[in-house]
Amino acid sequence: MPVIAFLLAVFVVTVEQLSQWRYGPMGIVALTLLAIGIRSRNHTCSAIGAVALALLVTRPAL
Repeated sequence: MPVIAFLLAVFVVTVEQLSQWRYGPMGIVALTLLAIGIRSRNHTCSAIGAVALALLVTRPAL
């Protein structure tokens, strides 16, 4: 069980770092909103997070 928890923690930190590097602070905010919305089963919060991530991913390159 501790190995699974450790691997999950490493995965979460990696995703957060990649999101921070690629999409900046707004990516972390959107990812956090999505995660909180899924955990608390709040559809509004998860929808806002998902839309924000979708907008960040599909924005044109500058």
